[in-house]
Amino acid sequence: MTKPRTSTILFSFLLVVAAACAPRATEPAEAMIKSKAQKPELAQIDDVAGLPRVLILGDSISIGYTLPLRAALRGIANVHRPPEGCGHTAKALENLEKWLGDGRWDVIHFNFGLHDIKYTAAGKLAMPPEGKRSVEPEQYVKNLEAIVTRLEKTGAQLIWRPTTPVPVGAMGRIRGDAEKYNALAAGIMSRHGVAIDDLNPLIMAGKVGRTAPDNVHFGKKGSRLLACRIAATIKKILAR
Repeated sequence: MTKPRTSTILFSFLLVVAAACAPRATEPAEAMIKSKAQKPELAQIDDVAGLPRVLILGDSISIGYTLPLRAALRGIANVHRPPEGCGHTAKALENLEKWLGDGRWDVIHFNFGLHDIKYTAAGKLAMPPEGKRSVEPEQYVKNLEAIVTRLEKTGAQLIWRPTTPVPVGAMGRIRGDAEKYNALAAGIMSRHGVAIDDLNPLIMAGKVGRTAPDNVHFGKKGSRLLACRIAATIKKILAR
C-alpha cells in the first residue's frame, strides 16, 4: 500500500478546517455584543439561551483568535473572554475569580506562558542581563498548578493550549524558553488529566503567518486558522 502524499494530507486537513469555519444561519455576532470595548475582541457578549458557555483565557495570541472563534462556533457555543489580556500566571492568580465570575462554564480553553517568559527593564521589552524575566520556572509551576486547581473546581472541561513558539530575533524573549515552560506545563496537565490543544506543529510547519518574522503575534489569516483548529477541538469536547 502506498503512503498518502503530503499534499493529500494537507488538502484533507484544510477540508476539516473549512468545515469548522463554515458560516451558520444565526444572528450575526454584532447583535450579541452588549458592551463596547476599545477592541471588539474584548467586548463582552450576551449568551444565546440554551448554548454551552466557553471561556477563553490567554494573552494577545488568544485575543487575536477570539472573533474568528466566535464566528466558527456561532450557533454552537457562547464564547467569552475577559475584557483584557490575561498576561502571565501571577496576574492570572490575582484576577482569576473576576474572570470566572458567577456563571457556569462548560469549557475553559486556556494558556499562560508567553508573558511569563518575557524579559523587561523599566517596563519595556529588554534582553538579559538588563532585562528580567517576569516569572521564573519554579514560580511558573506553582502558579500554573494553582490556576489549574481553581479551574477544576468550576466543573468545566479544561483544554490547555501550549505556549506558541518564539521566532528568531523576537525582542524580550529567548528562543527555546517557550518549549521549556511548555514541558513544565505538560507535567501539570498530565497529572490533572487536562486535554491538550497543541497548535504548535501547525505553526512550526509555516502554515500560520506572523505579523513579522521576528514578531510573536499572528496576522488575521493566521489567527483565523488557529481559531478554526480550536473550534474543531471544542466541538469534539462538547460532543462528548
